[in-house]
Amino acid sequence: MMTHTETRSAVLSIGRVYCDLIFTGLDHLPVLGRELFASGMEIAAGGGAFIAAAHMAHAGRKVALAARIGMDSLSAGVEAQLRESGVDLRFVEHAGDAGPQITVAAVVGQDRAFLTRRAGPALPATLDAALDWEEACHLHIAEYATLHEIPDLVSRAKEKGLTVSLDPSWDATLIYDRGLLRACEGVDLFLPNLEEAEAITGSADPQVAIRKLSLAFPLVVLKGGAEGAWVMSSGRMLHAPAETVPVIDTTGAGDAFNAGFINAWLNGASEEMCLRAGIRFGSLAVQAAGGARLLTTAE
Repeated sequence: MMTHTETRSAVLSIGRVYCDLIFTGLDHLPVLGRELFASGMEIAAGGGAFIAAAHMAHAGRKVALAARIGMDSLSAGVEAQLRESGVDLRFVEHAGDAGPQITVAAVVGQDRAFLTRRAGPALPATLDAALDWEEACHLHIAEYATLHEIPDLVSRAKEKGLTVSLDPSWDATLIYDRGLLRACEGVDLFLPNLEEAEAITGSADPQVAIRKLSLAFPLVVLKGGAEGAWVMSSGRMLHAPAETVPVIDTTGAGDAFNAGFINAWLNGASEEMCLRAGIRFGSLAVQAAGGARLLTTAE
């Protein structure tokens, strides 16, 4: 558990911001040469950094986003949602090459497939100022791809006295990188899902995978969706079951889980309570389309 003073209790969340086009009400995924019609669609601000930040802000945590955003019409629409979220945007850089960044999500039951376009580099010109933010106590890195582009990010955060969490996030070009764990040195809290943990460790057994990852990180949380979640620290493993809730869209559920767990962890809660908080946030997120769509009972 970590405790922090009231003067340094804010979170800095870094990563790419996307315009998510989320198609729901599908019985199956599209196939080549055929048109498929969805009964529902949502256009939402996305990206793990923003989704996690929005849920933390909703829980009452002061949180700022460090990111780049484009100047095109889609980016402008996304920015309107960013402003409504309660997230501090002082470290958001506007740049022509930063957009549009788009993710198309096709949701089938409790699973989904993504098609994404990235734009420009991940490094915001505001990073130095963000790391100097006197209210921040913690840095959340929403995807390993961001750390891959900014390899000294963890060490720079540590020099400023920040604790660091990292969600590796699925990226087929990076998740199998044998140097991934070494590149993540210094991360305090590692937050993969089952598929990512298997790619990194080679084990599909969650208990084996989390034990392997615990050799590299002080605190590991493994997100299993309908299987619940595991946490391991100092050789002690805990599991908490998932909640049974109606599922509309699982996009961003893992990032919402991250927000709940990190918020409770920074409050000094027990690991069991942190797990429960993460599962509660994730469960609420899947009940609405769009990862940052918030329900008033998230606290």
